[in-house]
Amino acid sequence: MESRLLTKYKKEVIPALIKELGYKNVMQVPKVSKITVNVGYGRFVKENAYVENVEKTLRLISGQKPVHNKSTKSISNFKIREGMNIGASVVLRGKRMYEFLDKLISVTLPRVRDFRGISPKSFDQQGNYSFGLKEQVVFPEVSGEAADKIHGLQVVITTTAKNREEGLVLLTKLGLPFAINPKSLAK
Repeated sequence: MESRLLTKYKKEVIPALIKELGYKNVMQVPKVSKITVNVGYGRFVKENAYVENVEKTLRLISGQKPVHNKSTKSISNFKIREGMNIGASVVLRGKRMYEFLDKLISVTLPRVRDFRGISPKSFDQQGNYSFGLKEQVVFPEVSGEAADKIHGLQVVITTTAKNREEGLVLLTKLGLPFAINPKSLAK
């Protein structure tokens, strides 16, 4: 069965983008290709309980096992050696990606305290969008009592858009709640 967001993309977003951006072919329409959820261990890099908590949280919110990210070089000021685990990440594609994005838009972001929308400034030149969440407890799968230490996470939405304007239009049509005001659109 198709997720709600994928059905919306096929039935509403593709025709709207073809009309709005003037594409000649359906294959030119940008789409979301993957979502990466990333957590850095920071100063808790040597605490096994914290690392296991991060792993458990990522597994709960994404539905798949996280991969450990290793340091590529040593940084003595941060007490990091080359090859040391410094974070964990999950890459979502296909059905899980659309389910995660749907849950993010309809459940998780509205649970953020004092939420007024996400900034439209965080696009790169290729139309990919990145934003951070300060607490993992905004996800419904993570209960406040079960979370030993509060940690943030970064979400990167990778699209096939050619520039930031196409990426903004795509993610707006998919329902991502951007805070639109004149000051936030200044580059």
